[in-house]
Amino acid sequence: MKSRTFLYVSLGVDIIIAASKFIAAMITGSSSMISEGIHSVIDAFSQLMLIWGVRSSRKSPDDERPFGYGRELYFWSFMVSLVIFILGGCISFYQGVLRLRRPEISGSPTLTYIILGIAFLFTCVSLYTALKEFNKQRGHTSFFKAVTESKDPPTFIVLLGDVGDLFGLVIAFGGVYLGRLFHSPYCDGGASMLIGIIMIVISLLLVRESKSLLMGEPTSKKNMRTIVALTEADEAVIKVKKHFSTYMGPEEVLMQLNTIFKPDLNTGQITDAIERISKNIQSQFPRIKQIFIEPVR
Repeated sequence: MKSRTFLYVSLGVDIIIAASKFIAAMITGSSSMISEGIHSVIDAFSQLMLIWGVRSSRKSPDDERPFGYGRELYFWSFMVSLVIFILGGCISFYQGVLRLRRPEISGSPTLTYIILGIAFLFTCVSLYTALKEFNKQRGHTSFFKAVTESKDPPTFIVLLGDVGDLFGLVIAFGGVYLGRLFHSPYCDGGASMLIGIIMIVISLLLVRESKSLLMGEPTSKKNMRTIVALTEADEAVIKVKKHFSTYMGPEEVLMQLNTIFKPDLNTGQITDAIERISKNIQSQFPRIKQIFIEPVR
């Protein structure tokens, strides 16, 4: 079972950072700091939803859900993606629009710089824990390919969220600094809008990946070829006619193999072969929790 320590680290970091950003925003009146505060609140709320999804997905199968609750995690991951878009990106963008319509010069930037620096350090800690877990899962696969192929949404949601946070902090710093340098309130509002756009872009990527997992993704073609070869290597099998698989959770795969058995086998021999093949597959692919091998012509 994967470690979820990075979720709790990220939650704690987001709560601390959100509080500090809002304090700085209240004192300085900075629009970009308000947007960054909203960003951190949404991130913290997202971690709570992911933690709930992880816990719900671990429930054992029952009569109502005979295939288990693994997809609870995919549902909550999809909800997190929507929350980041609706509550995060749009509100931050609108906050920037308001500042452009009612421009004000922010107060002393010193506190803002201090808070942004502290937030940057804390976010780096959160990013490190998420990246460490992500690298364990991806192995030698490229970063972007690993994100699109990952079946574990909490890892890449937190990772991309932290990357977005770092970009947002740099933009907020730039907005405040340029606003003071040129004595222009529009830099701060523009920074807030840019932070919102970054959140929306990240959210759209997360929505796409989470939706795909929620609808059901198959196991990799490489694994499927190996599984078909293992099945057809059994003495009782002629060939695998069709195969179906879908991820029910990060560590749960459901699979069906429509298999043509030798015609001279009786029912007992076919049953023994099915049990033998299933054990062989599961010994090499422990993620495949349920296998349905259906004899066909």
